[in-house]
Amino acid sequence: MSVGDGLRPLARPRLYEQVMGQIQAWIAENGLEVGDRLPPERELAARLGVSRATISQALVAMEVVGMVTVRHGDGVILADPTGSTKVTRALRRHARQLPDIIEARDALETKLAALAATRRTDSDLAVIDEALEFMARDVAAGGRGVEGDERFHAAVTAAGHSRLLAKLMAEISDLIRDTRISSLSQPGRPDASLKGHKKIADAIRASDAQAAAAAMQEHITMVSDVALLHA
Repeated sequence: MSVGDGLRPLARPRLYEQVMGQIQAWIAENGLEVGDRLPPERELAARLGVSRATISQALVAMEVVGMVTVRHGDGVILADPTGSTKVTRALRRHARQLPDIIEARDALETKLAALAATRRTDSDLAVIDEALEFMARDVAAGGRGVEGDERFHAAVTAAGHSRLLAKLMAEISDLIRDTRISSLSQPGRPDASLKGHKKIADAIRASDAQAAAAAMQEHITMVSDVALLHA
């Protein structure tokens, strides 16, 4: 056996991963507990000597694995002070799962959109419209629209009136939420996602199953371009 057999290059930590480690160390040093607020991005960037974009990427990564929650207008709140090594490993696990998540969403949500176009009721349409309006208000106020996005896809799922498909969607909801947070944190993505939702809703309202399926597939392809997990 040659000397190199079985050896693999060591993964180099990305800058945002190093920043996560420093933020975690700062949290421990200052004795922050669940519910405490982290300093603003601008302050963290100044303290660590990195760009706000890098700080933002690190905070999104921490949010994806449940370490913090980001509330529009309220800042970044500590949710689970886990170690940075665990966070990094969780992110890489998400990256490996990403193709499977995309494949499952494409199969399930594309079919559900088509079913919604043929089975939806007036009350279903009302819930879909409410979700669109909720997300639009959040995005207009500077938010990412994560909750509105969840509401919209849940409304489409409900409008499909398929118990089994809805159950399968529930099984992968946590995985979808991870990619949703990463996707909607990218510049311009909330507006683009909202436009995709409106296109899907219009097709469902028109009872056009083919157009609804195509719009959903296009939307999933777009939002599945998750820079953080591809990096």
